[in-house]
Amino acid sequence: MTAIVEMQGLRKVYRRRRRDDVVAVEGLDLELGRAGTVHGFLGPNGSGKTTTIRCALGLIRPSAGGVRVFGVDSATAFHQVAPRVGAIVESPKMFPNFSGRRNLTLLAELGGLDRRAVDRVLEVVGLVGRDEDNFGTYSLGMRQRLAIAGALLKDPDLLILDEPANGLDPAGIAEMRVLIRGIAEQGKAVVVSSHQLAEIEQICDDVTIISGGRLISTGALAEIRSFAGQDRVVVTIDHRDRAIAALAEAGLAAHPRPLEHELSVDIEPTRSADVTRALADRGLYLSGLRFEQASLERAFLNLTGGSMPPPPSTAAPVGGPPPPPPNWAPPPVDAPADSTLPAGPGRGEA
Repeated sequence: MTAIVEMQGLRKVYRRRRRDDVVAVEGLDLELGRAGTVHGFLGPNGSGKTTTIRCALGLIRPSAGGVRVFGVDSATAFHQVAPRVGAIVESPKMFPNFSGRRNLTLLAELGGLDRRAVDRVLEVVGLVGRDEDNFGTYSLGMRQRLAIAGALLKDPDLLILDEPANGLDPAGIAEMRVLIRGIAEQGKAVVVSSHQLAEIEQICDDVTIISGGRLISTGALAEIRSFAGQDRVVVTIDHRDRAIAALAEAGLAAHPRPLEHELSVDIEPTRSADVTRALADRGLYLSGLRFEQASLERAFLNLTGGSMPPPPSTAAPVGGPPPPPPNWAPPPVDAPADSTLPAGPGRGEA
């Protein structure tokens, strides 16, 4: 299945007066966005996710390389494919004294869309019955859902969401999870940028992890999760060193954990009784035992060396920026660092 967004040698440097330049994105070669799937675009805060999205949407110009969306250069011709793309970049903005429906109607009118689209998207995001309430009275979760409704007005083929669950409570996160998965099941390509790995793991099909503006890994969720190692049993016990030695005598590999009284055992949870038996036979009794499944978060930590990555580099690489890839014309000038998305459907929140 063909990817909608293609990046080749994407690099973005923010020029700053009296301070070092900031290399926000460094040489990304990446494909993402396939119909009917959710692609998790992951990394810690400051890893370059939003900058990459802004380049893809034509909001800022790359310093080198480029992005193609539906086959066109987003830096020079994004307007050609804008009707096929819906996006929310950072915090959604609406008129607080207008109802949710009125806000969507204004967006539809600006985009020359049929008002019936408003009814359709309100149904999709589950705001029917609250659509006549003022936006200013909405909870954060409802505001996020209304913003997604605005992005769906054009019935886009690609939906890009930047931190859609940021700041939501557990109930709001669960609702957002169901909503995003449901949109993908309608045949849309959804790209979700987030630093919340545990949440994204539950909805995505493919994953890209970046750190410090550089690509760490990309592939199917199962492929990325394989870097987490095997499932394990975590034991809480007072005499940890004695317990590790006792388990080794029983043929069970155990390792100390960061917490003083915890150790992990490389064993399937169905064999957890072997752990308790081996310890009890040697007069050691645990106070806690739990199963820890291989997770995307653990894979991330393994891929990045066991710690959260550093922020983007502030020093230009030796030898200057990499050359642009063949057949990709680099943009002429960097856009200002504070470039923002023009209002209206097709670009930005709608």
